[in-house]
Amino acid sequence: MPWLVIAGVLVAALSLRGPIVAPTPVLIDIEDDLGINAATAGLLTTAPVLMFAVLTPVAALVIRRAGAEIALMLSLSGVLAGTLVRALPGFGWMLAGSLIIGASITIGNVVIPVIIRRDVAPERVSLVTAAYTATLNAGSLLTSLATVPLASVVGWNAALVIWGAVTLAGAVLWGVHLARERRAGRSWGTRESGEQQEVATRPAPAAAGSLDSASLTGPMPAVGAGTRERTTLRRPVVWLLVGAFGAQTFGYYAMSTWLPTLVVDTLGVGQAAAGALASIFQGVGIVGAFLVPLLARFAPPVVPAAMVCFCWLALSTGLLLAPGAFVVWVGLGAIAHAGGFVVIFTLLVGVARSDAEAAGMSALVQGAGYGIGALGAPLLGAVHESTGGWSVPLMIMVAVAGAYAVLLLSAFTAARRSRS
Repeated sequence: MPWLVIAGVLVAALSLRGPIVAPTPVLIDIEDDLGINAATAGLLTTAPVLMFAVLTPVAALVIRRAGAEIALMLSLSGVLAGTLVRALPGFGWMLAGSLIIGASITIGNVVIPVIIRRDVAPERVSLVTAAYTATLNAGSLLTSLATVPLASVVGWNAALVIWGAVTLAGAVLWGVHLARERRAGRSWGTRESGEQQEVATRPAPAAAGSLDSASLTGPMPAVGAGTRERTTLRRPVVWLLVGAFGAQTFGYYAMSTWLPTLVVDTLGVGQAAAGALASIFQGVGIVGAFLVPLLARFAPPVVPAAMVCFCWLALSTGLLLAPGAFVVWVGLGAIAHAGGFVVIFTLLVGVARSDAEAAGMSALVQGAGYGIGALGAPLLGAVHESTGGWSVPLMIMVAVAGAYAVLLLSAFTAARRSRS
């Protein structure tokens, strides 16, 4: 097994979600210091998600042109640059830095599954991909837990910059890999390399409805270069998956952004304690990424999907009706967001009728879904500010969770009809 490659991928993964979540525990301080409202503050997490929606096809082109190794280094370098830009005085620079971070992470989202498929033995791909997905959540957990303690010592602005050290470590480790490969005489970005990566980015075929997909675990399926078949847009299951993924990302980024503030307001705890409690939403997600494939070994595919729907509904309904049991509801929510990605994209692969259709469906679901998801944080922030509380925002989240359940379970029904 290429241990240096795996180590580089896992360290890089710490910087592919953590920088987005890092500002959320100190959003109250950011609003006060910069004189912005809650909806505007929500743009700090919305901007990267918009980049996911817009730039995924561009990221695939960068990978084919530059090669996977250079593309990952570009991703890490861009995240580091965005972290530094975000530290410059003024909200405009913060927003610009967030856009740079989002654009750079988009490349990483697409290229790492390519590297895993290419360099890891087939029997190890499932394990390494699950470890990668768990590390994405670990990066978010780390920033959620430690940003407030760091900010209490050096200020919130410097605290956000400090997280650049994690990105720098990933770039250094990946640079060691690049240097070793260069000494071995390997080159990247050639026509042959591009062709190999084009093949690598095509989703692997899977049994329809199977939840044992190794290559599409988590919110970062690779988008291939194939042309979308015209009939794809006429398939109901495709649009149901678009809606389900949109609701999934809406819920994840809305909750990731506002959970710390919600905890401060509803439980009356300090910011450090709120950050620690909110980090459960990221930390338990490490388990959730493994739970759905495990459950699918012993139950029909619709059972894990129903479990994920229940967990999303429990999160929003529980926080609305019984906020004192916060730990329980957020733990279930973590299972929902991590397991939901696995369910959605594995079903996508299962219903695709060709590699080209799978690639086109993946691009459509990601692009439209992340576009919908980008609305979550600013919408909940605006509603919270206008109502002065969290009841109405949580009612919105209950409605989104209900829509998610209807869309996802309907997608399973549509998938069965398309196979009959």
